[in-house]
Amino acid sequence: MELDEDVLTDVVKRLRRVQGQVGGLVQMIESGRDCKDVITQLAAASRALDRAGFKLIASGLEKCVSDDSEQAVADRAQLEKLFLALA
Repeated sequence: MELDEDVLTDVVKRLRRVQGQVGGLVQMIESGRDCKDVITQLAAASRALDRAGFKLIASGLEKCVSDDSEQAVADRAQLEKLFLALA
């Protein structure tokens, strides 16, 4: 299945942000930062990674249930929002 180029661009942007967060986590651990701070940043990176995955899932579902009616567009937007809320 081919995904929309805008979706892929957004997911790559999110993943690059996660990549930076993980690099920051390594530095935090190596410099002996407080465990609470490390865990907080780890949770943020995990949520960001989940959101990238859910964005892909939502886009894939959108391709599977394509319908151009106004209601279907609103339903797909709501579905994506719900999936992202789970992250």
